[in-house]
Formats: sequence, structure tokens, C-alpha cells
Amino acid sequence: MAAVEPVRLRSDARARRRKIVNRGAEVVATIAALGAVAVLAIVVLSVAQRGAGELSWSFLTKPLPLFGETGGGIAPLIVGSGILVGIATAIALPIGVLTALFLTEFASRRVAAPIQLTLDLMNGLPSIIIGVFVFGLLVNGHTQSGYAGGFALSIVMLPLIARSAQEVLRLVPQAQRESAFALGASRWRTVLGIILPSALGGILTGTVLAIARAAGETAPLLFTTSIFINTVSTDVRQALPNIPVQIFIWSESPDPEDHKRAWASALVLLLFVLLASVLARAALARSRKKLGQ
Repeated sequence: MAAVEPVRLRSDARARRRKIVNRGAEVVATIAALGAVAVLAIVVLSVAQRGAGELSWSFLTKPLPLFGETGGGIAPLIVGSGILVGIATAIALPIGVLTALFLTEFASRRVAAPIQLTLDLMNGLPSIIIGVFVFGLLVNGHTQSGYAGGFALSIVMLPLIARSAQEVLRLVPQAQRESAFALGASRWRTVLGIILPSALGGILTGTVLAIARAAGETAPLLFTTSIFINTVSTDVRQALPNIPVQIFIWSESPDPEDHKRAWASALVLLLFVLLASVLARAALARSRKKLGQ
């Protein structure tokens, strides 16, 4: 008994230390989470407080006002931003999903490693560098255009879509693949008929989150589609009006009315991002539920 007692005491002391450290880590994590929520709440409330008074149906449907004019709206900005994000999604979604499929289902480790590193580097690339790159590639020597802006935003979206799709594809149970192979299905038929439908919800979630980020990017659009007209335009060969650039222009204006319009436009953009995030979370929850079943 005398030999066993010291071991028991040391074991109890270690258990108490672990409980204390665990409790401390929980407290720190809780404080960090509450801090993040508080910052988000401050941002949302601040933008809503300053922009809600200017928000109205006419503000959403009228053309942009000329300098010094009262009234006006952001209809061209909404249409132009929608077109730009649509172009970016049409480029980034198929390339991102196909890249994720290749890395998950076909590539060897030696081939997948450099591609994975490239995606991670692209994900951390400052957006202003993307803007300068696309400016030199598509704008320099030509004119600003909607397709140049959409291409710049697609570079922002591509690594987000590819990484999220890759993670969701890894969640698909290996038993589904093995069952398809046992029935004689080819690899591509298994991918198209079983794996992709199972991961569709998660892929859509990643796409929506990428759209929400691209919709608020300003730096790439300043270089590619920032000199535009004040009416609704759908010609992608010309610069398209868009919300992020116009917010930047209005915020730099000495006119207090422009500042109000900037806050209201920021509120519209914020509501879009929040709505997109909620829809993405709902789609992800549904996808996880289906995968669990």
C-alpha cells in the first residue's frame, strides 16, 4: 500500500492540472468567440444605423445621380455587380469543382501536393495583386470591361470553391465508391453519378460563400471596371457599375449626401453577404444530414 499511494497522489495531481488547463482553454475560447460576435454586431449595427435612413425602393431602382444632384439610386450598381459576380461564378465554379475532383479522386500525392500548395497561396493572395495582374493582362492597352472585372473576381473565388469542394468530397463515405466499383461502374461514372450528387450541397455552400466574398471585393474592380456610366448597363465589353467601387468613390467625396449613399450601399451589400451566408449554412446543414443518412 505504501508503494501505491504516491503514484495515486501524482495521478490525482495531474488530473487536477488537466482539468484546470481544460477549463482555462474553454474560458479563453469562449471569450474569443464572444469577441468575434461582438465585433460583427458592432459593424452590422453601425452600418445599419447610418444607412437605413437612406434606404428606400426608389434608392434601389433609380439610376446613379450626377455629382451634386440630390436623390438618385443604385440600380445600375446592383445590375452591374450581379453581372460581374455571375461571370466570375461561371468561370470559377466548373474549374474549382473539377480541380477538387482531380485532387480527391484521381491525382497521386506527388501531383496533388504542388496543386494544393498553389490553391493555398492563391487563397492568401492580396486582392490588389490580382487587380494589377488582370489590369496588365486584359486592360492595359485596351479599355476597362465587365469581363475583365469578372475574370478578376473569378481568381478570388477559385481557391475558395476548390478547397471547400475538396473538403466536402472527402466527407463522402468510401463505402459508396467501393459499392459502385463492385457493381462494375467506371471511376468517372461513380464520380458523376454518386460522389457529386452526395456532395452537391457542400459544393453549393462553398460557392455561395465565395460569391459573398467576391461581391465585396474592391481592389480588383478598381483596376478593371471603375470608369462607368451612371445608368444601367449590361454590355460586358464596357466597364460595368458596381457597388464596391461606387462606395469607395462616394466615401472620398466631400458631399455629405454622397456619404449617406455610401452607407446605404454598404448596408445593401452587407445584407446580401449576410443572406448568402445564412443560405450557405442552411445548404451545408442539409448536405451533412444527407451524408449522415
